[in-house]
Formats: sequence, C-alpha cells, structure tokens
Amino acid sequence: MPRERVIASLDIGSAKIRTVVAVADGQGDREVPNIIGVGLSPSLGIRKGHVIDVEELIHNIISSLEDAERMAGVPVNHVFVGMSGAHIESFDSRGVIAISGSEISVDDVARVLEAAQAVSIPQNRRILHIEPKTYSVDEQTGIKNPVGMTGIRLEVEAHIITGHVQHVKNIEKCVDQAGVDIDDIVPSTIAVAESVLTKRQKELGAVVIDVGAGCTSIAVYEEGTILHSCTLPVGGESVTNDIAIGLRTSIDTAEKIKIEFGSVLPEEVGEREMIDLSSVSKVDTQTVSKRYMAEIMQARYFEIFSLVKEELVRIGRSGMLPAGALLTGAAVKAPGVLDLARDVLGLPVQMGFPVDIGGVIEKVDDPAYATALGTLVWGLREGNQPSRMGSFKFAKTATQVGTWFKSLLP
Repeated sequence: MPRERVIASLDIGSAKIRTVVAVADGQGDREVPNIIGVGLSPSLGIRKGHVIDVEELIHNIISSLEDAERMAGVPVNHVFVGMSGAHIESFDSRGVIAISGSEISVDDVARVLEAAQAVSIPQNRRILHIEPKTYSVDEQTGIKNPVGMTGIRLEVEAHIITGHVQHVKNIEKCVDQAGVDIDDIVPSTIAVAESVLTKRQKELGAVVIDVGAGCTSIAVYEEGTILHSCTLPVGGESVTNDIAIGLRTSIDTAEKIKIEFGSVLPEEVGEREMIDLSSVSKVDTQTVSKRYMAEIMQARYFEIFSLVKEELVRIGRSGMLPAGALLTGAAVKAPGVLDLARDVLGLPVQMGFPVDIGGVIEKVDDPAYATALGTLVWGLREGNQPSRMGSFKFAKTATQVGTWFKSLLP
C-alpha cells in the first residue's frame, strides 16, 4: 500500500494568511488533495505583497500554521507558498536547442526551458516560475508535450513570471523563521487557475480574476495553456479606503460595514436606507446612507474591471473568451459584483469555486481560498514530476557553479 503523502500550502495575502493541509488521495495524475486541516490568521505585517513588519508577519504565519496543525493532527514541516503582490511581473520568452539523440527526452525539455530563461532581466528581479506555452519540433508547431517525438531542433515559447528579489527574500525569511521549509514559491496568477479552472475551460479560453485585499491578479488561459498574466495594484483595501474617506469613518468601521451591508448595485438600495454605525463601532456613531456607500463601491469595482478589460483588449481577447471570466478572492463576494463584471467585461461571469478537492470541503468552498488551494494542487502535481523542476533547478545551480569556477581561472 502506498505511503500517504501530506502536503501543505501557505497563502500569504495582504489581509489574511491561509494555511491548508491535505493528504494525497489517488495515484499519478489522478491524485486529488483531501483537505484535513485549515488555518486562518490576520495578515498585519504585509501590504500589497510587500513585507512591512517582519516580526508581525512571522507571528501571523505561526498562528495560521498552528491552527491548521491542530485541525489536521499532523505537524507541518514544509509548505508551498502562494505569493501575490504588485511587484510580480511577467513576460514571454523563447528557447531553442539541438536534440542530443533522435528522440526527445525529459532532459531535453528541461534544457529548452533553461534556454528560455537565458534572457536579460534586471538584477533586482528573480524568476519565480516558467510555464511552457507551446513547443515546436523542427517545422511542427503547437505541440503540448514533445517527449517521445523525433527531431533535431526543439523550440519552446514560455511564459516567465518574476518577482522583486528583496520582497521574495523577505517572505522566505519570515516563513523560514516561522519554523517551516519552503518547497517552492507559486505566483498567485498560476495558483488560482489550478484550483478553479477545469481542463475544458482552459482549452476554450477563460480569464481568472483574483481580487485580493492589496491587488488584483489576472491570468488568461487558451488552448489549455496560459496566454497572459499580470497584477494590478488595486483590490479590496482600495474599496475599504474609499468608503472610509467617502463616509468619514475609521478604516475598521468601513471594513465592517462593507462586509455586512456592502453592495455594488445602488439602484437596488432604497434612497432612505441608512446604516447606524454605532451598531458596529464604538468610535463612529453617526448614520450614513447605504445607497451612497453602494455608489462608492460600484465606482471602485467598475475601475477594477475596466483595468482588466484594458488588459484583455491589449492581448486581443476582449469579449473573445468562450468560457468567460471566473472571479475569486474574498473581495468578490459583495452583492452585485458578478453583474457589474458581466456588464463591463462583456463576458459570461461566474464565481470561482474549487474543483477536484476532497476532505473537509465546507471549510474551503470559498473564493477566498482559491490561491491556497491552487498552490496545494500545483504542489501535488509538480511533486509527481520532479524531473522537470528538478533538472530545471539543477541546471540553474550548475550554471552558477560553472560561472564561479570560471572566475577563478587566470
């Protein structure tokens, strides 16, 4: 009987830190994460993906991990970390190699991905992830998996996601000091799609919009692979800030009334409907117009979806994704967000809930857990394919060692 594999993910967001622990259920490509533990804590040491207080963040991570360990009944020693933030950027790159033998091997695929990385990037940026979009063997294009094919020239078009070196190092330091090892860092743009998109949706063409607290991540998929990804520096916190300024309340009160009374459909709110702030706050005691708050929220969400549409226009996919848009993140649960997104984007829109997840599903059946679950699914899949990532990392280390030896030569 195969040994049960425990896997954990840590989603470090600007509002909450979520830990999910699962055991692998099934074998090979059919493995499904069975959720056995969930941990949640506030995130007070990070803003828009940037660490602003190391000690606070370490404390928050430990709190989330302990919650998950208590529920799962097993210790968490290593995690896959889901990373978001305005500092994350992406671009496309090509790599070409000559085939060493007549048949393309897994090592050849790792080498061509390494070649795609050989691009000039600023010293303050670090490659977090490389996703192959399509391969070409000699004159044949549009290949998804070239292993086993014959040819003399292998080419790949890859999507490379980078992060700011210092921000990534700060996150790594905090996780390390919380007492767990990092298996890998997974950008949220990749992670979210892993948990909410089906294979068919990826083939047809879909956009996943993850509206987090500090920023909004976008990932566009077509023909089974990623087409484009980016991060916008606006999110749920922007909505809260607008409410606080517009209604002249404290940030804490604005957050509470946004969750309890928020809507982005002012036309459906009566003009005389008021919110008594003394019912949710000891500081603010005035009454405010519920309709005015809905107008404030509608304006900010309209801006977010308009920025998403601009990205789709830029890559020529506006209104041309048959599987539509899937919304994830805690900030998309306000009434009317789906309708507004549908109007602005001109696409079918639905809430993104996790697919192919087992165990205590009621704990994570929430768009807010999309990044944590996607990171888990990605880690489960890559754990079964060590050859690609393993040789990928080995090649990188070997290159660095080779460069060091060359520097010693006269």
